[in-house]
Amino acid sequence: MKQFIDLEDIPNVNELIKEAICLKKESLEYQYLGKNKTLGLLFFNSSLRTRLSTQKAAQLLGMETMILNINSDSWGLEFEDGTVMNAKTAEHVKEAAAVISQYVDIMAIRAFPTLNDKEKDEKEQVIRSFQQYATVPIVNMESATAHPLQALADAITITEQKQKPRPKVVLSWAPHPRALPHAVPNSFAKMMQLLDVDFVITHPKGYELNPEITKDTPIEYDQEKALVDADFVYVKNWSSYINYGEIECTDEKWMMTSEKLGEAKFMHCLPVRRNVIVSDEVLDSEQSLVIEQANNRTFSAQVILKNILESL
Repeated sequence: MKQFIDLEDIPNVNELIKEAICLKKESLEYQYLGKNKTLGLLFFNSSLRTRLSTQKAAQLLGMETMILNINSDSWGLEFEDGTVMNAKTAEHVKEAAAVISQYVDIMAIRAFPTLNDKEKDEKEQVIRSFQQYATVPIVNMESATAHPLQALADAITITEQKQKPRPKVVLSWAPHPRALPHAVPNSFAKMMQLLDVDFVITHPKGYELNPEITKDTPIEYDQEKALVDADFVYVKNWSSYINYGEIECTDEKWMMTSEKLGEAKFMHCLPVRRNVIVSDEVLDSEQSLVIEQANNRTFSAQVILKNILESL
């Protein structure tokens, strides 16, 4: 593996999931791979699990880590070509990416979308610019439209927890007071399409995701109907894609409750707003897998870094 920008960079998803599960049992076995190697983590927005799990993954592989919060610890970066830089930005990504590449062996980047310029967000300007101008492998720790490390952790969790060969997995929208990105549901949908699962997406009308991503995945506007016989229910908010970045609906009836969940396992990427996205009763129950998902973030990052280190 030369880079990890999106799920398409994984040669064989099922084999990678198996490898990640094995890493959980022998997490220190490959420390020699990262000896004298450095992972640079660049954050354009706040993070808890992504920051700590990726740093922990690097350390398990024997790597050193360097963390840079771009918006507070460094110069403001410019990404447009031909710009007269006489405003807020002080350094162009062309120089920044080249310079950072001299200090690290792998560069991991996390950036959020604008949620007001669909065309710009879908061009993935931040991560694609670093990919273009850096001279080291790039790892996507979440971008404008994708969160592949989270999707890989989710796939690991489902693989470990499933009780039948082909479980039913439901991705359900839930209300939220803020407009949130599409990265997590996008990558989760793409990952489920790669696995042997019965996958359904449910949300109110107006919250359809990018059809180029959902493809022929069944969409059910009746949440309770979608949840029938579900084995895993992944709950997540996202803003409108058609009316890009807007909040079309805040219907509290879409919050996940124990009655709706039934016997299914509950999943969420965290952070989660209690009693808005999901009830306390669900989140605190044994059916909740959110802590297991968070733990698997370490091993999704570790297996990606391991494969990249093996290719250096």
